Amino acid sequence: MTISIWRYSHLALAVSSFVFIILASVTGIILGFQPISEQLQPYNTENLNNITVAETIAVFKATYPEIIDIKVDDNDFVIASVFTEDGDNLEGYFNPKTAQFLGEEIKPSKFFQWVTSLHRSLFLKSVGRFFVGLCSFLLFLIAITGTVLILKRQRGIKQFFAKIVNDNFNQYWHVVLGRLLLIPILIITATGVYLSLDKFQLLPENKTEHSIDFDAVSETPKVELSEIEAFKNTPLSEVKAIEFPFSPDVEDYFTLTLKTKELLINQITGTVLSETKTPLVNIFTNLSLNLHTGKGSILWSVILIIASINILFFIYSGFAMTLNRRKTRIKNKYKSDKADIIILVGSENGSTFTFANAFYKALISKGEKAFITEMNDFTNFPEAKQMVIITATYGQGEAPTNANQFLKKFKTENIKDDLKFSVVGFGALAYPDFCKFAIDVDKTLQQKHQQLLPIFTINDKSVEAFNQWTSQWSDASGIPVKIAEQALATKPKQLKKIKVLSKTKTNTDDTFLLTFKPKKHHKFTSGDLLAIYPKNDHCERLYSIGKVNGNIQLSVKLHKNGFGSGFLFTSEVNEKIKARLVKNSAFHFPKNASKVIMIANGTGVAPFLGMLNQNKNTTTHLYLGLRTEASFQLYKNDIDGFISSEKLNTFNLALSRENEKQYVQDLLLNDAEAIAKTLYGNGIIMVCGSLAMYKSVLAVLEDIVTKFNNKPLSYYQNKQQIKSDCY
Repeated sequence: MTISIWRYSHLALAVSSFVFIILASVTGIILGFQPISEQLQPYNTENLNNITVAETIAVFKATYPEIIDIKVDDNDFVIASVFTEDGDNLEGYFNPKTAQFLGEEIKPSKFFQWVTSLHRSLFLKSVGRFFVGLCSFLLFLIAITGTVLILKRQRGIKQFFAKIVNDNFNQYWHVVLGRLLLIPILIITATGVYLSLDKFQLLPENKTEHSIDFDAVSETPKVELSEIEAFKNTPLSEVKAIEFPFSPDVEDYFTLTLKTKELLINQITGTVLSETKTPLVNIFTNLSLNLHTGKGSILWSVILIIASINILFFIYSGFAMTLNRRKTRIKNKYKSDKADIIILVGSENGSTFTFANAFYKALISKGEKAFITEMNDFTNFPEAKQMVIITATYGQGEAPTNANQFLKKFKTENIKDDLKFSVVGFGALAYPDFCKFAIDVDKTLQQKHQQLLPIFTINDKSVEAFNQWTSQWSDASGIPVKIAEQALATKPKQLKKIKVLSKTKTNTDDTFLLTFKPKKHHKFTSGDLLAIYPKNDHCERLYSIGKVNGNIQLSVKLHKNGFGSGFLFTSEVNEKIKARLVKNSAFHFPKNASKVIMIANGTGVAPFLGMLNQNKNTTTHLYLGLRTEASFQLYKNDIDGFISSEKLNTFNLALSRENEKQYVQDLLLNDAEAIAKTLYGNGIIMVCGSLAMYKSVLAVLEDIVTKFNNKPLSYYQNKQQIKSDCY
């Protein structure tokens, strides 16, 4: 079954059972507190495993002249019905060690009874119970299909709990909470279905009956109750009920009901008259009831409450993602058969549409006949001269839901040969299959058509990278397109003022170091990101930071007409700017790695300077690519200090404009065997800098591990041994 079928099934099931999920979740949250309130009552006896049935019966017999029965409920409270010397009937909780009466049995309040009825049948009796059972089954299927989606996203069971990129609040927490509470939700839904089947008597009947030969029942030898073997060898923790004989006649007997069997015991000789096993259906029914309601366990009740709350969040996040996808759709100005430029979009949660729509609007504003649609809507566009494909990648390098039929359709459609195309891939470098679907699309299109531009890949929805591609496309197509800044704006959140402590002059590469003093309550570390908003608009610029002596340090290249770099360069010492810190946990310095190899070019060295400053005893090696020796002077003092303090074990510098003109990947090849051993020994490789450098480094690493370790690089990527933050 394809992943698209799973996704559509997941959505259809969620919508069809929407009302029930709301009611079941809310009532489930309320009912989760009932077993907790019961458990908090002062009727519990510790260590029922250490009290035998013989001891309890003996003390009860010595205290009360007549005993009807003794029960142990799901809370391990002992409940009995007895008559006192005065002929009074006592029913309720007792101490099994002393036979002391503790209090009357607590019944659920009318409120809990009302909520229980709503939860079980919606006040519709049998019809309601049937609907509840059906919806429980649908919710169970939702949990199953959701699990399949997570497995596809996380590349199998082994990576089920691996870190995921937080590029969308709703999608991120939908997956994270779904993984954590998957088992409780499956248990809630499965037991709900089972109890409904039991209620409608749809489970197989397995009744067992006792058979007693009363002619063979003996009155000798007489044994004291405390000496009956069945009572002596049975702890009270195994007991569900003890029914006492109505009379002293030999034909009357004890009925001892345990969790897995039932015994009929001669009250005089202690002989077991009959023994039957409890049917599995009954055992499973009782287990299902306890698991579904939380009876007998405060911890499990709390888990059920959290799971029920989480189901409500699933509803919110699921519909929020759906609405987000719908919000990104726009109406086309031109029909598809009249358009010169076709924009095809592949997006799983709608974020890629934001970029595609911005590009579409820019074309329309220039008077171009453009048409935008989903990749699955691909057909023969008769007037099209250019085709732009903007797509994300899902799961294991697969197509998003609205693009999973594209390649099949493309191969069957007869498209004119002179159509030129461009492919833009969105993804996250934290995943091994970075932009794989976009790459597959580009390769397929090259078989029939001409590239206007080589494939362009974008990490973590970088606005700056998308603008770079737009500029390249404008040059190649001859259509001057510029994306309006507000079109890709993101609303700033939690902006705080940070103070400029120091700023260096620019070096020969127009690069400078900038240090900020954060507020005391700011929590961050090297590898996190600093988001700034240069023109007080909503256009965010992100910079990877190093934490140096508790301060925020950036390495920034001043670009001509660069809003972000220009804004930072013109800031003055002691000036305060508004910014926010963005956690980037996928690129933090590993705590337990024995060895870390750092690879950077240009300003990508910034987080590594902070990591080395914080390093205590981890073996570290730095490979840095710059243009010239003069470029290196900006970082020389810091790196020399790290080497002398043994925070950095080896340093390798590649200069691309001087001497042998090397790049960092050339240095890696020189140390190929050592790098292979690092990965083999569970060491970590961290890469920061340009995306072009990153791709070249990955290619070299692939060759190294294939040659020396006989494993593909994806093996180490899946083990989170390759960390990256590139742009």
